[in-house]
Amino acid sequence: MLSSDDLTKLRKAGSVSAAARDLGMDMVAEGVKLLDVAEEVESYIRSKGCGLAFPCNISLNEIAAHYTPSSNDKTVFEIGDVVKIDCGAHVDGFVGDTAGTVEVGTNRYRDLIESSRRARDMVMEFIGEGTTMSDIGSAVNSSIVSDGFVPVRNLTGHEITRYNLHSGLAVPNYDDGNKTPLAAGMIIACEPFATNGEGMIKAGRPGNICRIARERPILDQDARDFFEYVKEEFSTFPFCARSCDYPKAELLTKKLLRHGIITSYAVLKEVRGGCVTQSEHTVYIGGPRGEVMTLP
Repeated sequence: MLSSDDLTKLRKAGSVSAAARDLGMDMVAEGVKLLDVAEEVESYIRSKGCGLAFPCNISLNEIAAHYTPSSNDKTVFEIGDVVKIDCGAHVDGFVGDTAGTVEVGTNRYRDLIESSRRARDMVMEFIGEGTTMSDIGSAVNSSIVSDGFVPVRNLTGHEITRYNLHSGLAVPNYDDGNKTPLAAGMIIACEPFATNGEGMIKAGRPGNICRIARERPILDQDARDFFEYVKEEFSTFPFCARSCDYPKAELLTKKLLRHGIITSYAVLKEVRGGCVTQSEHTVYIGGPRGEVMTLP
């Protein structure tokens, strides 16, 4: 179980993440740059005294996850885009991770957007100590299928531990037969993905989101200094060059990638090009009923 001080940190991370998510979703409109939204979301998180648990993900349409704009990205939202805003704050390593989906100017995908949100909220009604992974997956699958869509089966929620965004348990979006129960003290991110496609994602091109892969000698002094900055600023959390307050961050990130010191996350897309929606909450398992950390 978390101490009262640590639970206070987790609650702050959750509330700041929720407000940042809603800020980003409110900014989405035709002609607005993805870059402007990402920077505003991250600035808000930092303004509240939190660190970035990962770069703000802004994934459009068939892209399910892991897209964040670079500092020179000119992409703007267009009418009909389905936009996933996924962001996270941390306080002393305790993470709030949350996501929501909005549509630009139309209601064509309203039911699909509601489907992932409804599945998430259904799980929030019963999640707690003793709930199994199978229970969660079954509820998500039943809810989404009853809406006429399919869950994305090879994307999951995840357990979160201090300074570790994806640790331990994977939280499925279908009944995978895993009877592992949630235990008191766990932190869980539940994130149903719904689609009108096949329900599977594939890895696309490498994206802008990176993480430290290994430490090894770095001969280049500039790259070595930048690596020390990354460790200090982001610890074990994912980062991107855009989020670095550091000269020549884009160039130095590429150097570290070439040397295999950091690695990048692939952009994830639905295999048939189906539209994907996402809703996510972070939950603390403090007893028979979990405490949702990322409510508005």
